[in-house]
Amino acid sequence: MEKDRATVALLVGKARAAMAAFAGASQETVDDAVRALAWAIYEPGRAQALAQMAVKDTGLGNVPDKITKNQRKTFGTLRDLLRARTVGIIEEDPKRGIVKYAKPVGVVGAICPSTNPAATPANKAMMAVKGRNAIVIAPSPAGQGTTGRVVEMMRDELTRAGHPADLVQVLPPPVSKSLTQALMEACDLIVVTGSQDNVRRAYRSGKPAIGVGTGNVPVIVDSSADLAAAAAKIRDSKIFDNATSCSSENALIVLDDVYDAAIAALKESGGYMATPREKAVIESKLWINGALNRQLVAKDASVFAEMTGLPDEARKAKFFMVEETGVGPDHPFSGEKLSLALAIYRAKDFAAAIARVREILAFQGAGHSCGLHTRDMNHARRLAAELDVVRVLVNQAHTFGNGGSFDNGLNFTLSMGCGTWGGNSISDNLNYRNFINVTHLSTVIPEDKPTEAELFGPYFARHGRGARAGTSG
Repeated sequence: MEKDRATVALLVGKARAAMAAFAGASQETVDDAVRALAWAIYEPGRAQALAQMAVKDTGLGNVPDKITKNQRKTFGTLRDLLRARTVGIIEEDPKRGIVKYAKPVGVVGAICPSTNPAATPANKAMMAVKGRNAIVIAPSPAGQGTTGRVVEMMRDELTRAGHPADLVQVLPPPVSKSLTQALMEACDLIVVTGSQDNVRRAYRSGKPAIGVGTGNVPVIVDSSADLAAAAAKIRDSKIFDNATSCSSENALIVLDDVYDAAIAALKESGGYMATPREKAVIESKLWINGALNRQLVAKDASVFAEMTGLPDEARKAKFFMVEETGVGPDHPFSGEKLSLALAIYRAKDFAAAIARVREILAFQGAGHSCGLHTRDMNHARRLAAELDVVRVLVNQAHTFGNGGSFDNGLNFTLSMGCGTWGGNSISDNLNYRNFINVTHLSTVIPEDKPTEAELFGPYFARHGRGARAGTSG
């Protein structure tokens, strides 16, 4: 452990020196550095090379979709960041006499997952540097080669643009829990995307930490939905990067009166409905001793069909549906599957559908998100009012919308906070605001002190003033 602490101390020392050199940067200079980081992964040749390397290193997902992810998430995040101020005065409120100044949070320790070993490090680096911070990235063991390469590309681009390369660094291989723990203890802010074990370790580290929760997205298809459009969005979302995303649909809850038509639309879109016997075989292959089988996680549809022994009819399918009636440990399809398997539930009415979603999220995915396909916005508002989730997506392909989209107002990110419901400190998409401290300049304003009657009057009118001190009893 002492050797790991020494290794991390060297990296953190370089990070602090880079921050000192960057401390006086103007907003224009900061934005130039952020553009450099974005271009490092967005440039088509590099986006493709990193996608190929990620699939080769981790065995997860597919190259075309990882190219899209590398570019789309980077482009969207860059859009968001360039619209924000993070240097000097960021807000003025003359009425309250408050002026807000943005300041760095310090050296960020970023724990990144194997599912996105290029896109997530770049995403976090852009947000961190936007706040004039330095970042040290801890890759996953499976993704450390890809993560190391994207960090090298970002450092090269920073140097080319005249910015300190040590604003972005990565833990040296071989990455280990001990080395990652040393980073958690030495940095100023920990940002964790990945396993819940890493999230819990970050919270126990004694340093400020932002973690994300487990995905397990349930989506309702109600009686008013455009079934063909819903099926196409569900398919496109489910199959993207072979369901590596925590925002991928994991369960559909379909109202009874459109159930048959919805299943037909899903089949028309490329879904295969497993028989009860085939479902049992899929379950036996997808989970080994209660844990997901990495040989089936995020694999191509053809591999999934072959390894689960599905018939020739299924070999042409794009995703695989299983009918489910229960939720919990005895019903593993009710949890996150990280594969092209999709659980289908039937609900007698909308109230029953909400109850099922609540049950699923209580088992796995608390606070994360849910979705709804509908023409009835009252249903959407009811879902948002009644369910304890951070995001409710309406008529959207969940994977493409949950982490920000060009046709919704959510921030682009690859890290989804799940609120206290999911054991997290944020209930938002991770964004640049999580990487700045704010100094509040307060000046004297005309006194704003209401009368006692203004504040207590309605209470006294309802309940009276009550007994005087010393007169009760």
